[in-house]
Amino acid sequence: MVALVEACRDGRLDAEVALVLSDTPDAAGLAKARALGVTARALVPAKYRTKLDGDDARAYAEAFREAGVDLICLAGFMRVVKAPLLDAFPGRILNIHPSLLPSFPGLEVQRQALEHGVKFSGCTVHFVDSSLDGGAIIAQRVVPVLDDDTPETLSERILVEEHQLYAEAAGIVLSGKYRVEGRRVIRA
Repeated sequence: MVALVEACRDGRLDAEVALVLSDTPDAAGLAKARALGVTARALVPAKYRTKLDGDDARAYAEAFREAGVDLICLAGFMRVVKAPLLDAFPGRILNIHPSLLPSFPGLEVQRQALEHGVKFSGCTVHFVDSSLDGGAIIAQRVVPVLDDDTPETLSERILVEEHQLYAEAAGIVLSGKYRVEGRRVIRA
């Protein structure tokens, strides 16, 4: 979130962050957003679930509409988004994931990458659909896996790339200079 705000402010991304929402009232991102002068609030779902749907999804959609949001960028939002939020923002919700999808969706991806012995990992920005990390891929960045990597050291190197890649992918979507064919995002 901070990287996206900074990208907007330094001109790398022609946009403005209108609202930061969290499902956790004490999330560090809310305090960081407020310190940057960005409106931030928590919307805590009725009960903790892995899916954001029903009335909870409607509340999120309404908050985004009220703030005039055109594009939603998820970061650290550990829920599968469902209707009606998906229906309210079709093709306008992005997520960043710390692996080269479709490899290693879900959690603990650096541990999984190391256990599988991959030589490269990275990060992916994708459109959000109702699946787990399964939407069409907008952009990816590759990071080599070093012989002495731990999940923590690999995560740190991937995070550097995530901070750059998310703004680039958001810029592609906001420009409208792309098309989706099946699961492929093709830049125009």
